[in-house]
Amino acid sequence: MQRLPLETQTMYAELLEQLTALAARRSIGKAPGSFVNKTIKGQDYWYFQHSEPGGIQRQVYVGSKDAALDRVVARYREDRAALRDDSASVERLCAILRAGGALVTDSPSARVLKAIANAGVFHLGGVLVGTHAFVVLGNLLGASWSGAALRTLDIDLAAHSTLDIALPHLEGDLPGVLEQLEMGFLPVPPLDPRRPSTSFKVRGAGLRVDLLTPATGSRSTAPVLIPRLRAAAQPLPFLDFILERPVRGAVINGGGVLVNVPDPARFALHKLIVAGERDAALHTKREKDLHQAAQLLALLVHERPGDIRIAWGEIQKRGRGWQRRATDGLAAIEGIDRATAAAVKALLVS
Repeated sequence: MQRLPLETQTMYAELLEQLTALAARRSIGKAPGSFVNKTIKGQDYWYFQHSEPGGIQRQVYVGSKDAALDRVVARYREDRAALRDDSASVERLCAILRAGGALVTDSPSARVLKAIANAGVFHLGGVLVGTHAFVVLGNLLGASWSGAALRTLDIDLAAHSTLDIALPHLEGDLPGVLEQLEMGFLPVPPLDPRRPSTSFKVRGAGLRVDLLTPATGSRSTAPVLIPRLRAAAQPLPFLDFILERPVRGAVINGGGVLVNVPDPARFALHKLIVAGERDAALHTKREKDLHQAAQLLALLVHERPGDIRIAWGEIQKRGRGWQRRATDGLAAIEGIDRATAAAVKALLVS
């Protein structure tokens, strides 16, 4: 793990600020397409023209041309112009960040995440987890991670089954979003054909989107429907821990995508817990969990020790089983970074 240059860290903070401001002022200008004026039998009408998947052009009737509708069209065009300027600024910042050593998300994954963000999934409360979240956390903390801990073709999205009930009219149709990308996403057939799929994969490629949700009660493995996303999610134990108090981060590629990611300290301790739950067949994933936890803790224990104490306090509230798993995971990273393991242990007993 290396620290990013201060200039790069400053640019990342500016990117995050710009993306947050853009999300806060969602407007009519974000609708893809354009208004078209048509004259039919001497009468002027407004139509909205847009492209559907496959490049098919569609025109939707809006209404007769009048002063009120003209103002809507004028506002749309003004917002579109402002949006182009904002997008150009974001792209410029991302280019500077790439040159400055920031961690970059691969283009196919970034394209998928942008579509998911535009559909409102993160606005609803969805959280990016897994290795893509680890990459985002590196930039957020001003660190450049190293090793195989960065390799993935899986996009892991986590959400509570109820999502954000304070937004009654917002939905994020996840299967529809993936279909419109025309990248070849297909539902992964579950082992039990009576159950809905919780994963979507590109045929002939490794790119995959997995939808996850916290396990409750008896830890049933049956998929849980998330109505707001029009999809089912795979319940996983311990996942609720990293869905509490997520933070905002930016995915960097040709442009930037605003996403929710777990709190860094919670993410690290969660990796310690789930590493011990992997069976022998998932040895590679277990090693990745431990390497990600080790790199995060190496930074946090020196620069943000209070974050670790707070997250550990939350684990203690959840009982001895949680504490034992986290302690076992901490012991397991001694072979990766003995100094960090010792420093974290000393922090937790001080």
